[in-house]
Amino acid sequence: MTASAHATPTAPAKFPRSLLRKPSDDAAARVFCFPYSGVGASMFNRWPRMIGDVEICPVQLPARENRFREAHYGTYQDLAKNLADELLPYLDRPAVFFGHCAGSLPAFETALRLAELGGPMPREVVVSAQVAPQDCPKDRFLDMTDEALGAELSELVVARGGEAHPMLIELTLHVLHQDLDANRVYHRPEPVRLPSAVTALTWSEDPEIEPAELTGWQEWSEQVTFTELPGAHYAFLNAPAELTRLLHSLALPGAPLPALAVSSPAEGHH
Repeated sequence: MTASAHATPTAPAKFPRSLLRKPSDDAAARVFCFPYSGVGASMFNRWPRMIGDVEICPVQLPARENRFREAHYGTYQDLAKNLADELLPYLDRPAVFFGHCAGSLPAFETALRLAELGGPMPREVVVSAQVAPQDCPKDRFLDMTDEALGAELSELVVARGGEAHPMLIELTLHVLHQDLDANRVYHRPEPVRLPSAVTALTWSEDPEIEPAELTGWQEWSEQVTFTELPGAHYAFLNAPAELTRLLHSLALPGAPLPALAVSSPAEGHH
C-alpha cells in the first residue's frame, strides 16, 4: 500500500503518553522531536511551542520523567513499533521528525516502521550529529565509566539551566545505561530507501562528528541533504533560529518564514 493510499486514523480524544501534550488541531504542520540517550522530552523545554504555523511536539520515551515507572523500550526497533502506532493519528498533516545524536535513531526507525505499514510518512527526517545505521554503533558514551558519564550528565543539566543534584544524576545514569544498551546493539548493514527525504545536520563547533562521517545517510533515501549549522553540539537546545527556520521550511516548503530571534548556542560538547 502506498503512503497516499493509507487512511490516517482519526486523532483520539486522549493523546498517547509518548507525547507531552495533545497536538493542536490548528497547526498547519508538526515537528516531532526525539530526545537522545539518558534524557526525556524536557530537553526541548527551551523550544517554542509553535514556529509560525508549525507545532513543536516533543516525544516522551518510556522509563524517564513522567513515564519513569514504565519499563524501558528495549531496542530502537521495538520502540519504533509503539511510536509508529501512537504517532500515526497525528500524521494527518505535513510532519517532520527531528532527532539529535542518538535521538536520530528512534526518529529514523519510527519513519522506517511507518513505511513498512504503508505510511503516512513524515516529509523529512532530520538527523543531527549522528552517523547512519550501517555505521552504528558510534557514541563516545559507550566506553565511559560511570564517573565520566555522571560528569557529562551534570554538564548537560547545567547547560539546560538546571542544577546537577546527585540523586538526579543517579536516576539519569540508570536510564542512560539502558539507552546505551539499545545504542550498543543497533546496526543495520543493508540500507533500504526511506520514502521520506533525509536532512543530515552537522554543527560548526562540534568536535564529535565530522561532516564526512554523515555521508552514509545518502544510502537511505533518494533525497538526502547535508547541512552545517553554526554552534556546538548542544546548540540545538536553545532552538537557534537557523535550526527552527530550517524545520519550518521542511515542514511547509514555500511558506513565509516566521521572524525569529537568534538564540545563543548552548555550551557543551556531547
